[in-house]
Amino acid sequence: MSTELIVIIVVAAVLVLAILLAAFTRARRVAAERRRERELAQRRQQAVTEHREAAQARVGAAEEAEHRARLAGAVAERERAEARLHEERALAHERGLNDEGLSVERVRTAEAPPEGGHIRNGDR
Repeated sequence: MSTELIVIIVVAAVLVLAILLAAFTRARRVAAERRRERELAQRRQQAVTEHREAAQARVGAAEEAEHRARLAGAVAERERAEARLHEERALAHERGLNDEGLSVERVRTAEAPPEGGHIRNGDR
């Protein structure tokens, strides 16, 4: 073989190896980029899941707080109504409109059973 032919074969082999090396390097870069994109997509999905779970937990806590607030409002309204009732009774007593109620209470107190809460046959 001639020297020129050996040089051409060597140069061709070097070129083929360079092309293969470039192709292999590019394929590795593409694979690495795809892997990073997959990992990023997984992290995004995990973040979405975590945020949605946190949102659900907060919605539940908010609903529970609203329920407690409604309950507290109802209790407060009942207390106000009882205060109004007592105030109305006080006004009625001031005006002398509820004296019958006082007489009935005195009769009940006088007829109250003896200590122990039992009425004996002879006490009726």
